[in-house]
Amino acid sequence: MTTDDLPGCVIVSGMPAAGKSTVTGLAARLLPRAARIKADDVNEMILSGRVWRLGEPVNEARRQAELCDRNLCGLANNFIDSGFTVLIDQLVTDLAELEFLVGLLAPRPVRLVTLAPTVEVCQQRNATREVSERWEFDGYHKLEADLRRDFSDVGWWFDTSALTPEATAQQLVTEAAHRALLK
Repeated sequence: MTTDDLPGCVIVSGMPAAGKSTVTGLAARLLPRAARIKADDVNEMILSGRVWRLGEPVNEARRQAELCDRNLCGLANNFIDSGFTVLIDQLVTDLAELEFLVGLLAPRPVRLVTLAPTVEVCQQRNATREVSERWEFDGYHKLEADLRRDFSDVGWWFDTSALTPEATAQQLVTEAAHRALLK
C-alpha cells in the first residue's frame, strides 16, 4: 500500500469509544506517509471555556465545533499538500458538518469511514478505559440513531464490533479507497 493508493483525507467518525483514535493511529502507521489528526487534541488547545461538540450551551458548542473543523482541515490540507495521507479522528455529527468539512478540504479527495460497533460494544470499551480516558456519556442510543439516519449510506458504514483494532486498521487501509470515497 502506498500513499498514492489512498490519497487525500480519510475522516474516521463514530460514537465515543468506537475506536477512532486507536484505529486511526494504527492505520496511519500502515501507510508510508500518513498523519493522524485528532479532533480531541485540537479541542484541548482551548484551555478555558471549552465546550464539547454535543455539550451545552448548544450555541457555544456549535461555534467551537466549527472552529475545530476549520483548524482540522487547515492542518489536514497542509499535510495533504506535502504528500501525506491524512486520517482525521472526528465525530461528524450530521450531513451539514460533513459538507462543511468536504468544502474546507476541497479539491482534495475525501473519504468518510464511520466506525459503527454496537452501542453495547462502545459502552463496554468505554468502561474498560483508564478512568481519565472515559467519556461520561449516556446518549449512545440517540447518537447511533442520528448517525445511522445521516451516514448509513454515505461513505463507508463499517461495523467493527467483532474486529480487533489491528484488523479494523488493516481493513480500513486496504478498503477505504474504494468503499469510502465521497462523490
